[in-house]
Formats: sequence, structure tokens, C-alpha cells
Amino acid sequence: MPFSNSHNLLKMKYQPEEEYPDLKAHNNHMAKVLTPDLYKKLRDKQTPSGFTLDDCIQTGVDNPGNGIAMFPSSYVSCCDLTYQFPDTSIINIKMAQLNNQRLPPDEEYPDLSTHNNHMAKVLTLDLYEKLRDRVTPSGFTLDDVIQTGSLSLSALGSLDGDLKGKYYALRNMTDAEQQQLIDDHFLFDKPVSPLLLASGMARDWPDARGIWHNDNKTFLVWINEEDHLRVISMQKGGNMKEVFSRFCTGLTKIESLFKAKNYEFMWNPHLGYILTCPSNLGTGLRAGVHIKLPHLGKHEKFGEVLKRLRLQKRGTGGVDTAAVGGVFDVSNADRLGFSEVELVQMVVDGVKLLIEMEKRLEKGQSIDDLMPAQK
Repeated sequence: MPFSNSHNLLKMKYQPEEEYPDLKAHNNHMAKVLTPDLYKKLRDKQTPSGFTLDDCIQTGVDNPGNGIAMFPSSYVSCCDLTYQFPDTSIINIKMAQLNNQRLPPDEEYPDLSTHNNHMAKVLTLDLYEKLRDRVTPSGFTLDDVIQTGSLSLSALGSLDGDLKGKYYALRNMTDAEQQQLIDDHFLFDKPVSPLLLASGMARDWPDARGIWHNDNKTFLVWINEEDHLRVISMQKGGNMKEVFSRFCTGLTKIESLFKAKNYEFMWNPHLGYILTCPSNLGTGLRAGVHIKLPHLGKHEKFGEVLKRLRLQKRGTGGVDTAAVGGVFDVSNADRLGFSEVELVQMVVDGVKLLIEMEKRLEKGQSIDDLMPAQK
């Protein structure tokens, strides 16, 4: 949680070495790149909202074992304030030439359901977005979260046709309604992890947080969760073409609606789209496929196969859940260094290979000759 400006001024009475955190037991990216000299150089800088370097690194200080543990983008100018710091850390995540292009609606992607009707269960595309000149949830005051929520609802209310929908505020839901939406993978849960709590993500929860979705629940927007918006296109089956077409159409309309209100999504020519968590920098795009892999999921080489394909797996219910019935949520491991088109194609190609491997294993055959090269 950002300290008050008066508190930040008070800290300046102490020498940098007195304020520098003890990171000897830390092994996250923040601890790997933060040095006393860098801390001394940046500690007195702050954004117009009062966000400082100490605020940016707090999650890393409080969570020594988390892989990234840093929220550098609480305010638009924080990207400039800590530019040297997160940029160095991002190298440890994935750094390559950016080629940020939005997904073309007419991109030809195969229907994954044609491979086997018991394989591809659900296709999901989601994209985090942060509005320029708006404080993000990790630095929100109550007024910030309410204003950002109102702005988002005003824009989304203009969507029409198949995208026309309704907003459901968390504050107005019963516990049973919330849990049902969470179980259906439509809604986010309250932040409870030490990483998110240390960042201030749960402040003033659940004010101005909620979900907007169309009547078919195939196009959804999460409001004021980890970022200002999380745009989601999803449906059962394997028709990737429909999912992407809807996603691109909806995202383009949402961008236009915000621009009409003199707001745009925060983008940096070096890092791409700037988001709350550094792991989402670049495209902010996650293309996921719920796929049934009862045999491959138990194979000793499953993890290596995913690594070579630049994919990652989650359980059936998402992060830190089990794969019920052998159903995994497989998605792109990268956000930065590739275009949206490249990331989606990586998932499509990878899932096709995973299905081929699963079929081999069903027949008791070897998959050694199908092992992919490292992408």
C-alpha cells in the first residue's frame, strides 16, 4: 500500500543504506536485480499519486520466494520512475524484440474439436488491460476504484449486438452466486495470496469490482481485479475461429469506446502493454485450452514437452488446482517477446501435438519420436 507523501518525506531523513531491505534470504527477480546503488538512485522519486520505489518492491520484500514479486506499474509514470529497475528484472522473465499487433479477426485457426471430441473442452482468450493516467488496484484509493469502475461501465454499456450485456457488481451478489460464477470459471475470487495482499490489491474490496458479460456468457470483462480490465472470450468446444473473432471484435470496440472518452490502454514502445504484474508485460494475452490428457498428463516427459513448446499447464480450476479427470488448462507461457498472433499460433500448434501424443499413449505406443525441439 502506498505510503502518504509525508511518510515518504520522513524516510528521506534516513540514509539509503538504513532503509535498504535485507534481501539475503530472497530468491525472487526483484532481489536479484535490486542493488544498494540503484535503490539510492531511485528511492526519492515518486509519481503524482505518491507511489515510490519502496511501494513497487514491497511485494518482493514480503514474499522472498515468489518468482517475480514486484508490482511496478501502479501509476502511468511509475513506468518511467522505475524504468531501469523493472526493465532489468524483465530480462529474467523473457526479453525479445516486441512486435505488438492485435489479432486480426479473419486469422485462420483450426477447429481443435475436429481432432477428438473428448480432447478440447473449452477455449479461452483473456487479455489484461490498464488505462493510461488511472491508478491501478495495487495503488487504489476508494475514490480511484469507484471512478475507474464508473468509467469502465460507461464504456461497456455502449456495446451492442452479440456483445451487448450486463454488469454484475460483487457487492450485490450473494455468497452462493459468487461461488457459482467462480466454479463456472466466469468470476475472479477475492485476493487471498500473500503476494496480492502485500501489493494492496484487496483494498476497499469489493467496492467497484465486478463482472460484465454478454447474454451468452461468451464475452466477459472483469473490472478492477488485478488490472483495470480483463477482457475474456470463451466457449465450450474447439472452435478457435469463433473465439478469436469475437475476442478481436470486442476488444477493438472497447478500445474505441475508451478512446472516445479520451482514455487509452497504457503502452510503452519498449515493453509493450504495461500491466500490474510484470509477468503480463508485452501483450498481456493468455490463450488457454481446457484439454483432456489422462495419459500424457501422467507421463514423465509431460513437463518437458510443455517447456519445449513454450506452454504452461494449470489444473482444471486454474492456478494451484488439481487436474480433475485428467483435464488441464494449457496456455502460452510467454507474454513478452512475441506478437499476439505468434502466441496464439504457439498454443494451437502445441495443443495439436499434445492431442497426437495422447492418442499414441491411449494405444500403448511410444511418443519418443514426437518429442518437439525447443521453440
